[in-house]
Amino acid sequence: MKSRPARIPPAAQIDSVPVLLQNQQRAVLVDCVLLERTASAILASARNGEAELSLVLVSDRRMRVLNRLHRKKDRSTDVLAFSLREGRFSRFHGRLLGDVVISVPTAKRQAAEHGHGLYEEMSRLLVHGVLHLLGYDHERGPREAARMARKERTILRAIRSS
Repeated sequence: MKSRPARIPPAAQIDSVPVLLQNQQRAVLVDCVLLERTASAILASARNGEAELSLVLVSDRRMRVLNRLHRKKDRSTDVLAFSLREGRFSRFHGRLLGDVVISVPTAKRQAAEHGHGLYEEMSRLLVHGVLHLLGYDHERGPREAARMARKERTILRAIRSS
């Protein structure tokens, strides 16, 4: 079942925000054009309209490998964010914020558990990943988690009402 976030603006109405999307999974059919537009709307709403973003859609199996390699957690997860604005490559990033990696099968399961559609869940995960790229981190403590959750809700409302 395909569902879409409410009223994502057509590409012509969004400031041109380059989003490179790679769909490396085949288990779930994804409307990549809609997801690219959603990512652009998220960046514009987060006031990072000059930024570029890499979005990678993967299987649970690939996500587990990435989570094990980069976070030392031997399990799949729903979303990972790899910032190019921090760490050893921070001076080379240019306009590129980094990579957001989403496990599409996990997103599909979570959408069913929460009683909403795949694109709503993927939009939520995408917002979450972008906020990590912008320096938000819910794992720093309850105050930061609440701050990040408020920002997620604000951005999701903004992209749905535009």
